[in-house]
Amino acid sequence: MRLTTFTDYSLRTLIYLAVRPEKLVTIADIASAYDISANHLMKVVHHLAVAGDIATVRGQHGGLRLARPADAINIGELVRRTEPDLALVACFGETQRCIIQEGCVLQHALGAALQAFLAVLDGYTLADLVGPRQVLAGLLAIEVNTEQRAG
Repeated sequence: MRLTTFTDYSLRTLIYLAVRPEKLVTIADIASAYDISANHLMKVVHHLAVAGDIATVRGQHGGLRLARPADAINIGELVRRTEPDLALVACFGETQRCIIQEGCVLQHALGAALQAFLAVLDGYTLADLVGPRQVLAGLLAIEVNTEQRAG
């Protein structure tokens, strides 16, 4: 299983914002820090804003910030929301049918594996992902106020 670029960029955007909760940041800031396309990030930011994960502030001094505390953003929920298709094999879909589906153990095994994967992610929040805040800030070239914490 491989997560989509959309999910990857969603996670990266939220991590960046959680590392720097005291300031508004721009899409360009995030794109530059990760060396990724700002155009792709625009769609990601829109989706995260509609979902209520981030707030956007328009204007000359606008930018992005978390709309909720980092510990209120569940990673499993985010992945379910951003992944268009978690079907590991075609027979998980509604339209595909396999000749051995009624007796197939593989479908059940893969279904259990997917549920276990999501259950692990359900145990993490954004706050958990930014635990090493100073390390992440250094790697992303972000100046952070050490007196404030993401959360």
